[in-house]
Amino acid sequence: MNKAFTREPDGDLDDDEDGAGSAPLPAGGKNYITPQGYQRLRAELLGLIDVERPKMVEVVHWAASNGDRSENGDYLYGKKRLREIDRRIRFLTKRLDIAEVADPSLHHGSDQVFFGATVTYANHKGEERTITIKGIDEADNLQGQVSWVAPIARALLKARIGDEVRLQTPGGPETLEVLEVQYPAPGEA
Repeated sequence: MNKAFTREPDGDLDDDEDGAGSAPLPAGGKNYITPQGYQRLRAELLGLIDVERPKMVEVVHWAASNGDRSENGDYLYGKKRLREIDRRIRFLTKRLDIAEVADPSLHHGSDQVFFGATVTYANHKGEERTITIKGIDEADNLQGQVSWVAPIARALLKARIGDEVRLQTPGGPETLEVLEVQYPAPGEA
């Protein structure tokens, strides 16, 4: 049978699929997040609850009133989109409930690497790279941000400027030197 004509399951998906690509939390670990990341997730949740879901419910209600639901694209798409919205709402609610907001500006002026630090390091070839250690739900690799559970972040955490740390890479162990550690000033966004 063509996949286009198969029915999607209505049941809930596992939590791993709720996040639409977000990494699962480590067992027994905390869900550290910056205050800005927490506000972004909260704004997304409220937008889904207050704006997007009510609009989609209205569309589905209108489409259902048009009669035959089995061939009604608006109705079928609307129901599917409602399930996606509800799944995302459940995911965000769970993640925000267990979030541990950690303000990186508390470490402003420190030379030690903690959550929220922007770290510049060099490898043995002298190649420098700068990363910012963020929460699992807010890290964006394209912006130079890594999750605090990423191997590079784990290797750098607790190191100080001038320290050398070992990172296990697919190509073998690599030694990195911490060159600079920065934190946002208190009150900066």
